[in-house]
Amino acid sequence: MFRFGTVVSCALLAGCAATGAVPRPFPRPGGSPDPPVTASPAPPRAPNPVGTSGGLGYAIAGTALGLRGVPYRNGGADPSGFDCSGFVWYVFAHHGVDVPRTVTQQFEQGVNVDPGQLAPGDLVFFRTAGEFVSHVGMSIGGDEFVHAPSARGEVRVERLGSSYWAPRFAGAKRY
Repeated sequence: MFRFGTVVSCALLAGCAATGAVPRPFPRPGGSPDPPVTASPAPPRAPNPVGTSGGLGYAIAGTALGLRGVPYRNGGADPSGFDCSGFVWYVFAHHGVDVPRTVTQQFEQGVNVDPGQLAPGDLVFFRTAGEFVSHVGMSIGGDEFVHAPSARGEVRVERLGSSYWAPRFAGAKRY
C-alpha cells in the first residue's frame, strides 16, 4: 500500500543528500566528453511565508508527520516528548523558522489565515479550556492537522472538522 508518509520520508531523505554540488549531465551518445560544468549563483529569493506553495510548508508538515507517535510531555520541546507549542516550535526551528515558544505568543504573532485558505505548515489554534486559546497544531493540508495533544498522549493527525475540534477552532496563522 502506498502511503503519503512514505513519499514524505523519501522527499526528506532526498533533501538530506543536497550538498550544493552541481550534477553532471547524462552521458552523451558516442562517448563524447561532457561539456564543462560551471556553477551559477542561485537567483535571489523573496521571503516566502511557510504556508504558501513555495514548498517550505510541505517540508515542515513532512517533518511534523515524521514525529507521529512521539509521546506528550508537559513543557516538552524535543523528540523525547512534546507539548503542543513545543512541537510547533521544534518543527519550525528544524527548518530555520523562528516562532515563539508558547501557544499564546504563537497566536498573537503570524498572519491571520482564512480557514478556507489553510495550507500545509499553517498553525491552527483551539480553545480547549475556556475562552482563551490553549492548543495549537499544524495544518498538513485538506481537513487534517498534526499536533501533540495531552489526551491519548502522542503526536498524531486529526481532522479539523471533527465533532471535538471544529467547535473549539479559534483561528489560524501563517509564519
